[in-house]
Amino acid sequence: MATYKIVALVLLVVGFILLFLAYQSSQSMGDQVTEAITGRFTDPTIWYLILGAASVVAGFGMLLFSK
Repeated sequence: MATYKIVALVLLVVGFILLFLAYQSSQSMGDQVTEAITGRFTDPTIWYLILGAASVVAGFGMLLFSK
């Protein structure tokens, strides 16, 4: 297996883990209260979502467009 495929799979796994952490964080009591008051999630939750989505997209892109 080529190195870029391994990197792509690692990016996918890390991305899904970050998205799972974002979901868990968004369901916490503190995040629920913050969202109810301010209308948005806390900064760590947003970063988990952004980095998780970027990692998943990069991983899929590497798998689909690799030679």
